[in-house]
Amino acid sequence: MTTTEIQSVYKQSIAFLSQGNLKNAFDKIIELSNELQSPVHRENIENMQQSYRYMLQYFLKGMIDPERKLVYNKLIAKMFVQIADLREELFTRDSSNFEFSQKRYFPFTPQPTLSDLENGLNRMEKMALLHEAETVDTKHERGIQLEFETSIHFLFNYFWLKSRYDSPEILNLYRLAMDEANTDSVAKSMLVSALTLNLWRYFDETKLLMLLDACNTSDMYARERALAGLCFVLAKYNRFLPYFPAIRNRLVILADDNVITEQLQNIIIQIIATTETEQVSKKLQEEIFPELMKLRPLMDEGLNPENLMNLDEWGEINPQWEEMIEKSGASDKIQEFAELQLEGADVYMSTFAMLKSFPFFSEFSNWFMPFDTDNTAVKPLFATDDKSLMTVFLSSEVMCNSDRYSFCLSVLQMPELQRNLMKQSFGEATEQMEEISKDEALHSPNVQAKNISKHYIQDLFRFFRLNPHRSDFADMFTKSLIMHKTFLFDLLSIDDTLKTNIAEYYFTKKLYAQSLELFDEIKKEGEISAALYQKMGYAFQQTSRLAEALDAYRKADLIQPDDFWTNRKIALCYRLMGNAEKALEVYRHTNFIKPDQFSVRLQIVSCLKELGKTEEALRELMQLNEEYPDNVKIFREIMHCSFIAKNMAQAKYFSTLLLETDNLTPSDYCTAGHIEWCMNKQQKAAEYYIQSLRLLSNNWTQFDTLFQQDKNTLISNGISESDLLLMLDGLKYEE
Repeated sequence: MTTTEIQSVYKQSIAFLSQGNLKNAFDKIIELSNELQSPVHRENIENMQQSYRYMLQYFLKGMIDPERKLVYNKLIAKMFVQIADLREELFTRDSSNFEFSQKRYFPFTPQPTLSDLENGLNRMEKMALLHEAETVDTKHERGIQLEFETSIHFLFNYFWLKSRYDSPEILNLYRLAMDEANTDSVAKSMLVSALTLNLWRYFDETKLLMLLDACNTSDMYARERALAGLCFVLAKYNRFLPYFPAIRNRLVILADDNVITEQLQNIIIQIIATTETEQVSKKLQEEIFPELMKLRPLMDEGLNPENLMNLDEWGEINPQWEEMIEKSGASDKIQEFAELQLEGADVYMSTFAMLKSFPFFSEFSNWFMPFDTDNTAVKPLFATDDKSLMTVFLSSEVMCNSDRYSFCLSVLQMPELQRNLMKQSFGEATEQMEEISKDEALHSPNVQAKNISKHYIQDLFRFFRLNPHRSDFADMFTKSLIMHKTFLFDLLSIDDTLKTNIAEYYFTKKLYAQSLELFDEIKKEGEISAALYQKMGYAFQQTSRLAEALDAYRKADLIQPDDFWTNRKIALCYRLMGNAEKALEVYRHTNFIKPDQFSVRLQIVSCLKELGKTEEALRELMQLNEEYPDNVKIFREIMHCSFIAKNMAQAKYFSTLLLETDNLTPSDYCTAGHIEWCMNKQQKAAEYYIQSLRLLSNNWTQFDTLFQQDKNTLISNGISESDLLLMLDGLKYEE
């Protein structure tokens, strides 16, 4: 069996088990067991299957068994664990996947004792003793740090690659690393990340309970990582949680803590927000950065020493620069970039994506390393007494850990002069940044925890999108948009606050399918309002579920009658569903609610045209033309309506007015061509048709659709079917 086949059988067995189809699940488990040829697993499966047969026999005989449900649930839990065990062992044996290759290799690497690890991780005490001396031994200091980093890498790999966590050895190591009093925060954080990554690969109840323990640690950095990891892991294994009561009970206890509940709510929103990272990066690369590059001449000028001397006492910038910014059109993009940052968007993903090729990131665990100025990879940047750059890093909340390392490593490659200039520029901003950071912490005690989790989630996103072995890992972020379907989410949203917040977030980010799932739950729970039905209607509309959209809009209208916006949407639904008569009725009512709205009156005209009431439509249009004599949309409608009504003189007049304006459409030129042809000006008509084609990038399918829309009107004006074919062929030769 190939690894692809193993994975396929594994997925089938999981699917059968989740559906409650235990017989088929057993068949697939046996396939995996036969491939592994393990007597232990074979015996376990036979025992489970025998228990299931006894249960079925009792059931078929009609025997009442009060323990049946409990036994059934335990059996499913055992089967799920068994499936996970078989996959893990088969992949460890056969897979060329990076993770399993490392798993096979790891036992052959140096294995420090618990005592060695305890000594290696005890960085803080060693450094404190070293710094008590009058002169600091930098060589000794580096040795301590290297020993610490070696221990950290081993710790991470150990908890990442280990299959089961049921040995005394691993439990002792866990307690050592998570020791509240003595262990470095970096060690705790790295262990939690390794544990999360392990759980993502291979479910084990003991591991998940450990992760839940870490959610209660006093170390903020480790705790936020644990909470974030918990959200991902529970989303993956949600359907099997009912069969693990110990885990469910712990989750219930966890959700009773108001502080942790708030942190989990923030994390879920941050995870969902991260799904937009690639769209944000694309927007930055294609829209914002190109506009900002228009400022390059200004930047070049500003760096000119002669121009720097023109500053008024180093304060006021050159007014010409402001003018250049305005003329460049970049000011709006600067504002847009700032707004994205304020919203919490990951605006630096694209910037730092190209800075992950440093040797630092070839050490796998470093993708998860908390930013540490003592890390040997970046220590030279912070070796002097000038801590301005470090302060900026520690006080700034714009970069995640991975990006901070990337930035520092790139700075270290700069010439010393350029690096010193950069440090000076950072130093000028340090005080201000420190004050901002203090103010944020004062006004929002939870802001630090929120930033820690945000940065960690961004670190994870970079790992799953940028690491060279990413194709070998199942992406955690595929579960981002199902966070609202989990048992944890249900626990956290008892008061509906989270549910409403996530629904609104989905809605604002145009994730309409997800928002509808939550809006529907909110509705079922009795939280009914006109606004809720309006948003549901809009979400249905955007997902092309017009009948459901219409129903939601009408319910909104019942709660809040005669709302202008709602009635416009009701009319639009009727029109899109092909009921122009009903749409016209509602549009007229909408015009009564708020008279003389241009867009509504134009929609009334469109409905009249669809109903064949051309003369009535023209009367409405002529009235609009008196009120809005220079409106291009009115020119367009009168031109087309007059053409349909066979009033070619009037059609020609408004065609001339329209063609003198800008931003013409393919349809405009096509209609103008029809008018010329009906007035026996084939050559002019052909010119306009060619113009229409050019705007369509010579897409004949699209042009033919436009051309044929008014076929009946052309024929009624004496143009034969054969003439229509001749015109189209003539255009093809002209092209």
